[in-house]
Amino acid sequence: MNAADAPRSLRRDLALGLSLGLCAFWLMAMAAAAQIVGHELEQIFDAALRQTAERILPLAVIEQANSGEAPATRHISTVGPHREGQITYVLRDRDGRIVLASEDADLAVFAQPLAEGFHNVNDHRVHARFAVSGTYRIEVAEPLSYRREARRETIGFMFLPLLLLLPASLAGIAVFTRARLAPVAALSAEVAGRDASDLSALSTPGLQEELVPIRDAVNRLMTRLARTLEAERGFTANAAHELRTPMAAVLAQTQRLLAEAPEGPLRQRALTIEAELKRLARLAEKLLHLSRAEGGGVLAGADSDVAPILALVGEDFARAGHGGRLRLALPEGGARLRIDPDAFAILARNLIENALTHGDPATPVEVRLSTGGTLTVTNAGPVIPAETLTRLTTRFERAGSRGSGSGLGLAIAAAIARGTGAALTLASPAPGRHDGFEARFTPCAP
Repeated sequence: MNAADAPRSLRRDLALGLSLGLCAFWLMAMAAAAQIVGHELEQIFDAALRQTAERILPLAVIEQANSGEAPATRHISTVGPHREGQITYVLRDRDGRIVLASEDADLAVFAQPLAEGFHNVNDHRVHARFAVSGTYRIEVAEPLSYRREARRETIGFMFLPLLLLLPASLAGIAVFTRARLAPVAALSAEVAGRDASDLSALSTPGLQEELVPIRDAVNRLMTRLARTLEAERGFTANAAHELRTPMAAVLAQTQRLLAEAPEGPLRQRALTIEAELKRLARLAEKLLHLSRAEGGGVLAGADSDVAPILALVGEDFARAGHGGRLRLALPEGGARLRIDPDAFAILARNLIENALTHGDPATPVEVRLSTGGTLTVTNAGPVIPAETLTRLTTRFERAGSRGSGSGLGLAIAAAIARGTGAALTLASPAPGRHDGFEARFTPCAP
């Protein structure tokens, strides 16, 4: 599965969506607030500039009247100790000539007489006002840079809490989504932990109202699946069991016929019937083993030493004429596993029989049991393609082999491994070799 096909995380999507939505909402809210604050600040500054002009104007007029006619512009100290150096002004006469100016007034700002009201001149905000029936006009100027700086500081202080609260909000969203979606993760983990051997009802606690129908639907599905599997296993076991007696009777009669039949075509047909009946008997036995493996009950109540069981299985194959091909290696201290002895015997028998049937008949089959209970069966033979290797634990899968196998041995071994929580690993070529096949049963850690 590539990255494009990987499933998306609901928790991540919720946390990311809520976080981005919150950030976008806050940014839009702060942008709107900044616009409103900027507009209000302009009004406040204009009002302050107008009030300053109203306060300075009568003083400037009185100063000018007391001084009489002056040949040149007179400069006086600026007014306003709290904003020294920010506000400058000039007083003009009826002809627009500057007769009075603050000490640090920039005459470039007051180069031309202005109409009454507010104006922007040379990066300054200027307010002009008339007095004494238009005889005098005062123009008060304030740098726009001062206003921009004040606006930046004000808006900056507005965004400062956002910078502090936004990470805390994002962390809170992440914690909240994780906590509220914890039941979803618990339900997912409980479903993922089930297999064909555990179809009991889900009992995840603390599910929200929207998740309860999902859990109930899964429980109903598993109940139907359990009934179906039970019916299948029951039919398989009953059919195989019921076939054993008639097959044994027919096989006995066929063997008696062989003893009495003379050499010729009749005897050859009887031999063929005997071989097919033996194959059918082995298939019935495999079906019984498969029903036992898939029906559960492969775990024992306590650990037991499985090394003697593997030795007995090896002796059975030796009595059947395969002793020369087996290389059995048992641990000196034994190997204790929490597995039913019969189930382990079935597991070992099927793995060894698979190796004897499909392996190179001229090469021994190596069977090793470690102290930890890992069972490894290795045989020589051609390399099995990877795509075929993944199907070998499927029922009646023989990977194109022409041998006499039933295609159920590895399926039985895989079912026993699942029932005990162990792992059945198939490899071809065998590790450390350029050919062959290896089946490894690795019990779960205690």
